Amino acid sequence: MSLSSSSPWYVYLLECQRGTYVGITNNIAKRYRAHCTGKGARYTRANPPTALLGAQPFEDRAAASRAEYQLKQQTPVQKRRWAMCWPHAIEVD
Repeated sequence: MSLSSSSPWYVYLLECQRGTYVGITNNIAKRYRAHCTGKGARYTRANPPTALLGAQPFEDRAAASRAEYQLKQQTPVQKRRWAMCWPHAIEVD
């Protein structure tokens, strides 16, 4: 996969107080801060994230959305296994 010159989109996995959350973004640090401050998704407002488990880059939003859908179909164990293959290299704090 070759990433285009524009910012890549990412599929990311959060460990939350009760479970996991899968999402997409083109700015992981900003999106993670939004989740942590209660301005993210409804699920993360009720179950704040405790860690960013992993993120994988994609060429565009469409590819990231397809991958997000596939990851959301997995069990929590499979999601965490996926995250171990794609450790994030982005500081989010």
